[in-house]
Amino acid sequence: IVVRKTKDRPEFLLLHYGLGHWDFPKGNIEKGEKQEDTVRREIAEETGITRIKFIDGFRETIKYFYKWKGQNIFKIVVYYLVETRQKNVTLSDEHQGYAWLPYTEAFKKLTFKNSKDVLNKAMKCMNGMSE
Repeated sequence: IVVRKTKDRPEFLLLHYGLGHWDFPKGNIEKGEKQEDTVRREIAEETGITRIKFIDGFRETIKYFYKWKGQNIFKIVVYYLVETRQKNVTLSDEHQGYAWLPYTEAFKKLTFKNSKDVLNKAMKCMNGMSE
């Protein structure tokens, strides 16, 4: 989950995927790669953002099934919360658009419930940092 702090509030980066849904940047881990390296690589490939800082204490895992070529595929996604100051996004071919959104708007735009749950946890983590 990529977040950018503005004067007023944090904004979260959502990507508009080719299938029409809105979600966070994500991808598959490559052989021999550590999870944090995958996060860096996928964010760079999908958004062009290369300067990120991991926010300590945030790591959320979700599991789900999806259909691919008639087969049920089981997927595990591990989310990290990262901060950037980069605003400009260069999309990969697999995305139709992007948006930097404050929490409430990001929550409404996310397509999947499990992504909304992860966003809630990310916001709670960020609120805990400012106390």
